[in-house]
Amino acid sequence: MHIVRTLAELEALYGEPVPSSLTKEIDHLTPLHQEYVSASPFVLIATSGAGGLDCSPRGDPAGFVRVPDERTLLLPDRRGNNRLDTLRNLVTDPRIGLLFLVPGIGVTLRVNGTAVLTTDQQLRQQFAIDDKLPATVIVVSIESVYTQCPKALIRSRLWDVAAFRDAADLPSVGQINELITGGEFDGTAYDDAYPERIRQTIY
Repeated sequence: MHIVRTLAELEALYGEPVPSSLTKEIDHLTPLHQEYVSASPFVLIATSGAGGLDCSPRGDPAGFVRVPDERTLLLPDRRGNNRLDTLRNLVTDPRIGLLFLVPGIGVTLRVNGTAVLTTDQQLRQQFAIDDKLPATVIVVSIESVYTQCPKALIRSRLWDVAAFRDAADLPSVGQINELITGGEFDGTAYDDAYPERIRQTIY
Protein backbone atom coordinates (compact mmCIF):
# COMPACT_ATOMS: atom_id res chain seq x y z
CA MET A 1 0.00 0.00 0.00
CA HIS A 2 1.45 3.34 -1.04
CA ILE A 3 1.12 6.13 1.51
CA VAL A 4 1.03 9.75 0.43
CA ARG A 5 3.68 11.39 2.60
CA THR A 6 4.45 14.76 1.01
CA LEU A 7 2.48 17.76 -0.16
CA ALA A 8 4.09 17.39 -3.56
CA GLU A 9 2.70 13.86 -3.89
CA LEU A 10 -0.71 15.00 -2.76
CA GLU A 11 -0.86 17.94 -5.14
CA ALA A 12 0.26 15.73 -8.03
CA LEU A 13 -2.70 13.44 -7.38
CA TYR A 14 -5.33 16.18 -7.31
CA GLY A 15 -4.00 19.04 -9.38
CA GLU A 16 -4.79 22.72 -8.95
CA PRO A 17 -7.70 23.92 -6.76
CA VAL A 18 -10.88 24.92 -8.55
CA PRO A 19 -10.52 28.74 -8.81
CA SER A 20 -13.91 29.44 -7.24
CA SER A 21 -12.92 27.39 -4.17
CA LEU A 22 -10.30 30.03 -3.43
CA THR A 23 -12.32 33.06 -4.47
CA LYS A 24 -15.10 32.25 -2.02
CA GLU A 25 -12.93 32.41 1.12
CA ILE A 26 -12.98 35.71 3.02
CA ASP A 27 -12.21 36.84 6.56
CA HIS A 28 -15.68 37.92 7.68
CA LEU A 29 -19.38 37.13 7.41
CA THR A 30 -21.17 39.01 4.66
CA PRO A 31 -24.92 39.64 5.05
CA LEU A 32 -25.48 36.69 2.70
CA HIS A 33 -23.36 34.37 4.88
CA GLN A 34 -25.30 35.55 7.89
CA GLU A 35 -28.51 34.24 6.33
CA TYR A 36 -27.07 30.72 6.55
CA VAL A 37 -26.13 31.22 10.21
CA SER A 38 -29.61 32.54 11.01
CA ALA A 39 -31.29 29.62 9.23
CA SER A 40 -29.14 26.92 10.83
CA PRO A 41 -30.42 24.94 13.83
CA PHE A 42 -27.34 22.69 13.85
CA VAL A 43 -23.59 23.23 13.80
CA LEU A 44 -20.59 20.92 14.13
CA ILE A 45 -17.69 22.27 16.20
CA ALA A 46 -14.13 21.02 15.66
CA THR A 47 -11.43 21.71 18.25
CA SER A 48 -7.96 20.53 19.24
CA GLY A 49 -6.28 20.41 22.61
CA ALA A 50 -4.01 18.52 24.95
CA GLY A 51 -6.56 15.73 25.17
CA GLY A 52 -6.75 15.30 21.41
CA LEU A 53 -9.17 16.25 18.67
CA ASP A 54 -12.91 16.67 19.03
CA CYS A 55 -15.87 17.22 16.74
CA SER A 56 -19.13 17.86 18.58
CA PRO A 57 -22.67 18.76 17.52
CA ARG A 58 -24.59 21.76 18.81
CA GLY A 59 -28.26 22.40 18.12
CA ASP A 60 -31.10 24.69 19.12
CA PRO A 61 -33.90 26.51 17.30
CA ALA A 62 -32.66 28.14 14.08
CA GLY A 63 -30.78 31.33 14.78
CA PHE A 64 -29.35 30.12 18.08
CA VAL A 65 -25.89 31.21 16.93
CA ARG A 66 -25.85 35.01 17.11
CA VAL A 67 -23.89 37.40 14.88
CA PRO A 68 -23.15 40.61 16.84
CA ASP A 69 -20.86 41.79 14.04
CA GLU A 70 -19.28 40.47 10.84
CA ARG A 71 -16.25 39.04 12.64
CA THR A 72 -17.89 37.54 15.73
CA LEU A 73 -20.20 34.63 16.54
CA LEU A 74 -21.83 33.78 19.87
CA LEU A 75 -22.83 30.19 20.72
CA PRO A 76 -24.59 29.14 23.93
CA ASP A 77 -23.17 25.99 25.51
CA ARG A 78 -26.22 24.05 26.64
CA ARG A 79 -26.49 21.37 29.27
CA GLY A 80 -24.71 18.15 28.32
CA ASN A 81 -22.90 15.21 29.87
CA ASN A 82 -20.07 17.32 31.36
CA ARG A 83 -17.29 15.55 29.47
CA LEU A 84 -16.51 19.08 28.25
CA ASP A 85 -14.34 17.84 25.36
CA THR A 86 -14.91 20.95 23.25
CA LEU A 87 -14.58 23.38 26.14
CA ARG A 88 -11.45 21.76 27.58
CA ASN A 89 -9.84 22.05 24.17
CA LEU A 90 -10.77 25.71 23.75
CA VAL A 91 -9.33 26.62 27.14
CA THR A 92 -5.94 25.23 26.09
CA ASP A 93 -6.06 25.82 22.31
CA PRO A 94 -8.44 28.55 21.06
CA ARG A 95 -8.60 27.34 17.44
CA ILE A 96 -12.10 26.37 16.31
CA GLY A 97 -13.83 25.20 13.13
CA LEU A 98 -17.58 25.39 12.58
CA LEU A 99 -19.78 23.72 9.97
CA PHE A 100 -23.33 25.06 9.75
CA LEU A 101 -26.08 22.88 8.27
CA VAL A 102 -29.59 23.94 7.24
CA PRO A 103 -32.18 21.14 6.91
CA GLY A 104 -32.99 20.43 3.29
CA ILE A 105 -30.18 22.64 1.96
CA GLY A 106 -27.09 21.10 0.38
CA VAL A 107 -24.76 24.07 0.71
CA THR A 108 -23.09 24.31 4.13
CA LEU A 109 -21.15 27.17 5.70
CA ARG A 110 -17.68 26.83 7.17
CA VAL A 111 -16.22 29.26 9.69
CA ASN A 112 -12.73 29.03 11.18
CA GLY A 113 -11.20 31.19 13.87
CA THR A 114 -10.41 31.30 17.56
CA ALA A 115 -12.71 31.23 20.57
CA VAL A 116 -12.95 32.04 24.26
CA LEU A 117 -15.51 31.03 26.87
CA THR A 118 -17.38 33.65 28.84
CA THR A 119 -19.61 33.43 31.91
CA ASP A 120 -20.88 37.00 31.48
CA GLN A 121 -24.30 36.99 33.11
CA GLN A 122 -25.91 39.52 30.77
CA LEU A 123 -24.70 37.63 27.71
CA ARG A 124 -25.85 34.28 29.08
CA GLN A 125 -29.29 35.72 29.79
CA GLN A 126 -29.67 36.56 26.10
CA PHE A 127 -29.68 32.81 25.41
CA ALA A 128 -32.17 31.80 28.11
CA ILE A 129 -34.70 29.11 27.18
CA ASP A 130 -37.41 28.17 29.70
CA ASP A 131 -35.58 30.47 32.15
CA LYS A 132 -32.49 28.25 31.92
CA LEU A 133 -29.19 29.85 30.98
CA PRO A 134 -26.21 28.20 29.31
CA ALA A 135 -23.26 27.75 31.67
CA THR A 136 -21.01 29.56 29.20
CA VAL A 137 -21.14 31.31 25.85
CA ILE A 138 -18.53 30.54 23.20
CA VAL A 139 -17.30 33.77 21.61
CA VAL A 140 -15.77 33.10 18.20
CA SER A 141 -13.42 35.56 16.51
CA ILE A 142 -13.69 34.85 12.79
CA GLU A 143 -10.63 34.38 10.59
CA SER A 144 -12.05 32.53 7.60
CA VAL A 145 -15.50 32.04 6.06
CA TYR A 146 -16.59 30.08 3.00
CA THR A 147 -19.44 27.99 1.67
CA GLN A 148 -19.01 24.26 1.06
CA CYS A 149 -20.52 22.80 -2.10
CA PRO A 150 -23.37 20.28 -1.68
CA LYS A 151 -21.64 17.24 -3.26
CA ALA A 152 -21.19 15.38 0.04
CA LEU A 153 -24.82 15.86 1.05
CA ILE A 154 -26.03 14.87 -2.40
CA ARG A 155 -23.92 11.72 -2.43
CA SER A 156 -25.00 10.78 1.09
CA ARG A 157 -28.69 11.59 0.46
CA LEU A 158 -28.60 13.19 3.90
CA TRP A 159 -31.87 15.10 3.50
CA ASP A 160 -33.64 12.44 1.41
CA VAL A 161 -36.53 11.16 3.54
CA ALA A 162 -36.60 7.95 1.51
CA ALA A 163 -33.10 7.17 2.79
CA PHE A 164 -33.92 7.77 6.47
CA ARG A 165 -33.38 4.83 8.82
CA ASP A 166 -35.38 3.71 11.82
CA ALA A 167 -33.64 3.86 15.20
CA ALA A 168 -34.50 0.18 15.68
CA ASP A 169 -32.19 -0.66 12.75
CA LEU A 170 -29.12 0.24 14.80
CA PRO A 171 -27.80 -0.64 18.26
CA SER A 172 -28.94 1.68 21.03
CA VAL A 173 -26.59 3.58 23.34
CA GLY A 174 -27.67 1.29 26.16
CA GLN A 175 -26.79 -1.82 24.14
CA ILE A 176 -23.39 -0.40 23.23
CA ASN A 177 -22.58 0.52 26.84
CA GLU A 178 -23.71 -2.89 28.03
CA LEU A 179 -21.40 -4.56 25.51
CA ILE A 180 -18.29 -2.52 26.32
CA THR A 181 -18.77 -3.04 30.08
CA GLY A 182 -19.21 -6.77 29.73
CA GLY A 183 -22.80 -6.63 30.97
CA GLU A 184 -22.18 -4.47 34.04
CA PHE A 185 -24.15 -1.61 32.49
CA ASP A 186 -27.93 -2.14 32.36
CA GLY A 187 -28.60 -1.13 28.77
CA THR A 188 -32.32 -1.87 28.81
CA ALA A 189 -32.94 0.28 31.88
CA TYR A 190 -30.87 3.09 30.40
CA ASP A 191 -32.75 3.04 27.10
CA ASP A 192 -36.15 2.79 28.77
CA ALA A 193 -35.44 5.81 30.98
CA TYR A 194 -33.91 7.93 28.23
CA PRO A 195 -37.05 9.64 26.83
CA GLU A 196 -38.00 10.99 30.26
CA ARG A 197 -34.39 11.91 31.04
CA ILE A 198 -34.22 13.93 27.83
CA ARG A 199 -37.51 15.64 28.65
CA GLN A 200 -36.18 16.75 32.03
CA THR A 201 -32.66 17.73 30.96
CA ILE A 202 -32.97 19.12 27.43
CA TYR A 203 -32.34 22.65 28.82
